[in-house]
Amino acid sequence: MSLHPTLQPYADAWTHSIEAISEMAQSLVEGEWNRRTPCPGWSVRDIISHVIGMDCEMLGDPRPIHALPRDLFHVATEHQRYMEMQVDVRRHHTAPEMTAELEYTVIRRNRQLRGESRDPGTLVRGPLGKEITLEQAYRTRAFDVWVHEQDLRTALGRPGNLDSPGAYVTRDVLLEALPKVVARDANAPRSSAIVFDVHGPVEFLRTVRVDIQGRGTLETVPALGPAATLTLDWETYVRLACGRVSPEAAADRVKTDGDQELAAAILRNFAVTP
Repeated sequence: MSLHPTLQPYADAWTHSIEAISEMAQSLVEGEWNRRTPCPGWSVRDIISHVIGMDCEMLGDPRPIHALPRDLFHVATEHQRYMEMQVDVRRHHTAPEMTAELEYTVIRRNRQLRGESRDPGTLVRGPLGKEITLEQAYRTRAFDVWVHEQDLRTALGRPGNLDSPGAYVTRDVLLEALPKVVARDANAPRSSAIVFDVHGPVEFLRTVRVDIQGRGTLETVPALGPAATLTLDWETYVRLACGRVSPEAAADRVKTDGDQELAAAILRNFAVTP
């Protein structure tokens, strides 16, 4: 294996999730392909199309030349239009075509991983043509496929893998976004601290401390006398942070202490995925 040690955890997480997705896809019955998922505007079929399309881009395949319909209500931004292309181009594919393409794409990606010898800092083409490092590309794929694995599990009523390797990649990706959510988006008071107490299959206690300049930093040390404390389970944390559920719909699964207006502002701004 020539894969750089920095990339290995992301490759392992991607492999674990993609195998789970492939297994679910193989067992889908006709009506399940069009079942709605928590991912806005996307069905089970659409999620699988997206996964195929993004891994094809990791392989360097050219993007499809395709005109999107004008009536896709969930497509409003350039990023969403970019992501929708790989989905819409497959909307009329049959179930056997979908499962065959998924299987073939996974085989090709596994082969790519086995032969990967590039440095993690190598610049590669990311979404919308933006250059990102190879490490960022691998990390994003691991995050993306785990979140979409959970979308499929929710839609199909097949819970599981909430503590798999991809879950921990997702935890780290989402926690990186937390200081901005608290300090800038929710406009938390300067010289304050906000505590997040998350329980369940993935547990953590984190503090976002806002300094006198209004900058937020993430700490593992619990704060004494925080301005607000949010206590919630891991699955709810993921669904809120990935825009899969609204704060109102998840209100019974989130306990807030301290400044209620601040806690509400944080929850309003909690979704960090495009």
